[in-house]
Amino acid sequence: MKKLLVSALLAGLLIGGISTQAVVANTDERGFVSVNASANKEMASDVAEISIEIQTFDSKSMQKATTENKQISDKVYAAMKSMINTANGDFVKTADFNASPIYNYTNSKRVFDKYQVSNSIIVRTKNINDVGAIIDKALELGATNISNLNFTVSNYDAQCDELLSQATQKAKSQAEVIAKSVYSSVTGIKSISASCSTSNSSARVHYNLYNAKAEGAMAADAATPIESGTVKIYANVNTSFYVK
Repeated sequence: MKKLLVSALLAGLLIGGISTQAVVANTDERGFVSVNASANKEMASDVAEISIEIQTFDSKSMQKATTENKQISDKVYAAMKSMINTANGDFVKTADFNASPIYNYTNSKRVFDKYQVSNSIIVRTKNINDVGAIIDKALELGATNISNLNFTVSNYDAQCDELLSQATQKAKSQAEVIAKSVYSSVTGIKSISASCSTSNSSARVHYNLYNAKAEGAMAADAATPIESGTVKIYANVNTSFYVK
């Protein structure tokens, strides 16, 4: 049997947020067409994750730095838990805890400076409108830094499934079009793989207790303004269909 190889590439095609690439191949064993298709959707975020850091120092005693950190952390934990709704999936958890000596270098010599204790807390909440108030309360109680904000969507899995279905249908349609163009037809699936990803809306927050006090940002009549933005979800499928 004479070998036949036909290939086609569709590049830069964008239809309603769905792009495709395709290659048709016909070999001695069995003909097939390979198609890559993707779909995406932009959504308003409805979940926030706030990274809160509590740092304490003491020049003489690690125990004192640890005790002070615990006292502040207990207050922050209690306040954060009172401001979220655990029945709605909200939570507060410890992300990292570290206690270590800090050294400086003078004339190439390492010189002890102080002891540092750091407790990092993550607050996850669906109460997006309360994010500013949560930040202000944490700083008011002694948190030293709000290091990061991440915004996501609560129904990510459902949205992923929907987009994967769209991308798969698009892949099959493109495969049929390409096969027909070389006088063939799709007869079944050879292989398929799929994945979802997201571009989370996030904000790096350069904001700490000392700056807040200096700038008067801890005003009691207004919470820190926070905009959650949007999240984009992507689905991609790599498929191969048998043709004859």
